[in-house]
This record gives sequence, structure tokens and C-alpha cells, in this order.
Amino acid sequence: QVQLVESGGGLVQPGGSLRLSCAASGSIFRINAMGWYRQAPGKQRELVAQITSGGSTNYADSVKGRFTISRDNAKNTMYLQMNSLKPEDTAVYYCRVKIVAADLYEYDYWGQGTQVTVSS
Repeated sequence: QVQLVESGGGLVQPGGSLRLSCAASGSIFRINAMGWYRQAPGKQRELVAQITSGGSTNYADSVKGRFTISRDNAKNTMYLQMNSLKPEDTAVYYCRVKIVAADLYEYDYWGQGTQVTVSS
């Protein structure tokens, strides 16, 4: 079994910053791609950023230059540094992690979500 624990969400004023974390624990042989998604009320879940096991990154156009995704493989943890936040960044943010278990199969896990609210 694998558990994903997200943290770091909250209320912030426009222009402010937040740092999200997603820590994986449990039966993990290797972690492949990791990513952050978000879902605003009444909208579909969308990709925010993703990072491969080798460190290559990809961002949604709406967050390029403001958000930075990173990972600490030793801690099985992924981060999302969010700067210059805008009201339209308000959403529930989910981490998604592709984990290779002891059986060498890859499994897809989602975090429980953390609320980010950008408002004055």
C-alpha cells in the first residue's frame, strides 16, 4: 500500500506565494512521473505541472514563469512553489504519482487534495 499526503494549501492574497508538498510512503520500489493537478468549482481537473524521474518538467501555459515543480527523490516528496498567485489559481490541488511497486508494476496514485484560495 502507498499513501500520499499533501500539505501547504491555504488562503493567500493576490501576488502572494504558497508551497505545496506531496509525500509518498509505503511499498515503493521506484517513483516515476509526478505531477500536480487542480480543479476549480464547476471546471474539469487540469494538469498544472509534471516532473519525470529524470527531472524534466512541463507546465500549463497559465502557470509558466510563476510556478516551479521539484522533487526530492531521497524523501519521496514533490513540491510546487507557487508565486505571484492570482484569484484564478483558486482550486483544489491534487498530486498524482506513478509508483513502481515491489511486483515491478506501475500504479497510479492520487493525493486527497489541498485547497488553495487566492483572495483579498
